[in-house]
Amino acid sequence: MKALSAVVAAVILAGGLGITASDAQARQPGARESKPAARTAAPARQPANATQRSAAQRNQTVQRNAQRNQTAARGTAAQRQTSATARRGGGRVAQSGGGGISCVPYARQATGMAISGNGRDWWHNAAGLYARGNRPEVGSVMAFPGSGGMRSGHVAVVERVVGPREVLVHHANWGGPGIRRGSIMRGVSVIDVSPNNDWTQVRVQVGHSAENYGRVYPVYGFIHNRPDTSGGGMFAGTSPRGGVARASARGLEEVAQAPAPRGR
Repeated sequence: MKALSAVVAAVILAGGLGITASDAQARQPGARESKPAARTAAPARQPANATQRSAAQRNQTVQRNAQRNQTAARGTAAQRQTSATARRGGGRVAQSGGGGISCVPYARQATGMAISGNGRDWWHNAAGLYARGNRPEVGSVMAFPGSGGMRSGHVAVVERVVGPREVLVHHANWGGPGIRRGSIMRGVSVIDVSPNNDWTQVRVQVGHSAENYGRVYPVYGFIHNRPDTSGGGMFAGTSPRGGVARASARGLEEVAQAPAPRGR
């Protein structure tokens, strides 16, 4: 009886050990057929197609080039408009810094002429130093005597000879509609209205308008930027008044007045 009990106990023990081994084997990786032994890694997200990137880059380049071309075209158009304005005598304004600049120091800087005195004194003070005449030349100075609301006179530099009765000048401190006193103006039209076409009387463009001109101003003539070979001889019946040394001795102020507004 004891022997039978021992056999039964041995059978039961062997069966338990078998079940435990099977469970342990089932829990090991790869033991179950219903699941793979190892998970397959998900495919990595691929970057954007290189061809698509190249197309996008090309589109961006084309857009940038188009923008640059538009900017260049606008600049060219502005330059053409400025040139056309100058041909018409459009009066381009270049604002000077600070309180502006008067016509005398501007004319001296623009031409290099060493002439002292107010604008009204330049014609006489140039005697013996610079050639003078009654015909405009590019780079010559148009000398205005003092008159009316412009007691100190005025000087302007010839920029272009348009014809026998018109020139374009650049000068400073000549006011007008939309133009601040002390400004530098370029491409300003001046026409000869003298009976003998000798530039002794002129009219100056008003403001930015190439169609309107102000009142008649007397003019001495033109001071040319070359030595005087006439021995100081004068024109139009005028007489010398002492040149630079005498002007300096008199302590002349080196400025000139723009015309009074109501005189235009």
